[in-house]
Amino acid sequence: MHANKYAEPVTALGLMSGTSLDGVDIALIETDGHAVQRFGPVGERPFTLQERDLLRGALADAQTLTDRHARPGRLAEAEAMITDAYAETIRDFLAGRENEPVAVVGVHGQTVLHRPKDRLTVQLIDADALARRCGLTVVHDLRGADVAAGGQGAPLVPVFHQALARAAGLEPPVAVVNVGGVANVTWIGESDALMAFDTGPGNALLDDWVYRHTGEPMDRDGALAASGAVDERALAALEAGLSDYLAQQPPKSLDRLDLSTGEALEGLSLEDGAATLSSFTARCVASARDHLPEAPKSWIVCGGGARNPELLRALTDALPGDLTTADALGWRGDFIEAQAFAFLAARSLQGMPITFPGTTGVPRPLTGGSVTQPERAA
Repeated sequence: MHANKYAEPVTALGLMSGTSLDGVDIALIETDGHAVQRFGPVGERPFTLQERDLLRGALADAQTLTDRHARPGRLAEAEAMITDAYAETIRDFLAGRENEPVAVVGVHGQTVLHRPKDRLTVQLIDADALARRCGLTVVHDLRGADVAAGGQGAPLVPVFHQALARAAGLEPPVAVVNVGGVANVTWIGESDALMAFDTGPGNALLDDWVYRHTGEPMDRDGALAASGAVDERALAALEAGLSDYLAQQPPKSLDRLDLSTGEALEGLSLEDGAATLSSFTARCVASARDHLPEAPKSWIVCGGGARNPELLRALTDALPGDLTTADALGWRGDFIEAQAFAFLAARSLQGMPITFPGTTGVPRPLTGGSVTQPERAA
């Protein structure tokens, strides 16, 4: 715990649905926007197969968007589904927890398009409807102001990673690797120095490969990859296809649909493809070292990828220094992003910055988020 020289702590809920399309995570924390005074309970609401299919369709329909508020094709249906899922998750989570006086809900929504070079980022969530249904203040659109100011709009979680590392007393420099659909790294140096960027694929390509061949949403426990072999020719082709991005200096970020296997995996078995894609994710994370100010003394892995033993093995082989998981440090690795959106909502309410030149390339530390009060929701 840290002495609170900021505002009084508030109880905040955070909700996150990421590019892995696996479901909605929810977490409760008490925070002053600088440190976390208390970590509360967490929960999840998985998407059904039909909901995942709808989101995949919305991702495809979003590729022609030029107006971040337009909802053509399946986007309107997907936004209604996401809003319903968030509202149900909040209702079920708070049932029996009337003693938790929630002050604010921070929501991410579902990203369907991220084109910062065009100053365009689109997350599906009807914040007015959500505020009305849950009767709580909702902070949303946490990427919009950053992108409008010329930033990448991603990653958003580094300032929370910084708070976690500070509270844990970790010796800098430290790198936190979040392996969601897209993977990103947060580098934390002396005096809370921050750098962050997307490293390349996380689980997205692997999930898509497994879904296409089996109908299952993921390689559970890395079992498929563990029984396959890395195809070096295919791996080289995958790296060549992303070489321009990997060489690009930060700040930088990726859209999920920027990632493609092309024809690199043609002819590979399910298992060999899974092994090759796991290695590809690890290689991309390892290549991030070339852009960091100083080599990290330790690497902390969180997100869905931290539950994949084969991916962890590949990361251990690819990265020098100590590697551990967020859960091994006592963090809730699967729920860090949900906790982060609660944290960011508290910072937003106080006008504190949530993005920084070293994390998104925004010209100056910038606050963000739109606030919707339940009584003012249209």
